[in-house]
Amino acid sequence: MLSTKTAARTLVALVVASLAAIAMSATASGASATTITIWTDKDRLAAVTKVANAWAASKGATVQVVQKDFGQIRDNLKTVQTETAPDVIVGAHDWIGELSANGSIVPLFPSTATKKQFPAYALDAFSYGTAIKKLYGAPVALENIALVTNTKLAKVPTTWAQLQASALATKKKTKAAVGISVQQGSGGDAYHMYPLFSGLGGYIFGKNSAGNLDPSNIGLANPKFLKNAALIDQWNKLGLIRSSVDSSISQDLFLKGKTAFWFTGPWNLDTLKKSGLSFRISPFPAIVKGTKAVPFLGVQGFMVTKFAAAHNVESLAKDLVSSYMMQSGPQLELALANGRFPANLTAAKQVKDPQLKAFGAASAGGVPMPNIPQMNSVWGDLGAAWVRSTKGAGSIPAKRSFIGASRSIAQKIG
Repeated sequence: MLSTKTAARTLVALVVASLAAIAMSATASGASATTITIWTDKDRLAAVTKVANAWAASKGATVQVVQKDFGQIRDNLKTVQTETAPDVIVGAHDWIGELSANGSIVPLFPSTATKKQFPAYALDAFSYGTAIKKLYGAPVALENIALVTNTKLAKVPTTWAQLQASALATKKKTKAAVGISVQQGSGGDAYHMYPLFSGLGGYIFGKNSAGNLDPSNIGLANPKFLKNAALIDQWNKLGLIRSSVDSSISQDLFLKGKTAFWFTGPWNLDTLKKSGLSFRISPFPAIVKGTKAVPFLGVQGFMVTKFAAAHNVESLAKDLVSSYMMQSGPQLELALANGRFPANLTAAKQVKDPQLKAFGAASAGGVPMPNIPQMNSVWGDLGAAWVRSTKGAGSIPAKRSFIGASRSIAQKIG
């Protein structure tokens, strides 16, 4: 049996050990509560690190920026262990539907004054909900294709008739395989073909009465588009576009002066500047009266993950994303570092590069790529519809091709 003195010493030791454990726990908790882990890709690593550290310094926090392959961020988020999971990710707006549905990301509630600094379509791109839409990300950068004209070969067209005539005249002169450099390839490319699709009256999904995308309203074979689909057959016959032209062929034809027009985006801006060509970037001219030919819009930004709450940093993570990252200063730095146009309207006015500004101007009226999960059932069939109707000899009529694609998509969506 312990003596009274020994028991007292033992009790004191236990109390001291308990207090030390509590102190260590508090220290560990405090450390984790002030560290934000961000996943980003190589292209944005330096800019994200710089901007996030500037925010952290003002908050007495720290950031850990982890480089990931952009295409794997979404998939890795599903399998990562909580202790190594990110609190914030950089991603694309069309991840929103899947990630919000499976609970991987959480809603954001920026102030009204902050939201007014963004075009409605940028906020809409990062919003999702079957009944009530919620914002799930901070839009930072816009990207879209535009019409690039070799001004030594053609004038910048203001009408489709001008574009077509110039394209075919150049094709005849250079003996190129096509009149327009727009990429498809054997698997199709619904993204690059979208200005032609929208310009003929096509759309992917309509909207319901609440303003949300309606996957039951598929617009690939809507009456307006089918009425104009014969133009695709004409383009095919004339050799204006060809499905055999993939990304590398499309670029090669334009850079070697074989075609006067190229459908491409800001990711090729450095290539254009180094090419020595005289070029202009502009919006797509209307193809049929009363219908705009507009591109798909990709919007990139930041999202707060469910793991931020598990790490006790959700409030900090939301402040970083929905407050700081949506300010014009960080927006300008983040967007320009990756050669993209800022989503923030004030930041957009500060862009000095005339070509990047031109890509931004060409985004006006563009359609954000649908962020609902059903979009995964669209890409393949829509691209294939273009391939079937623009492969030259052996093509099938566009009307029949797009009706078939619409039916196939409807079956997949169910």
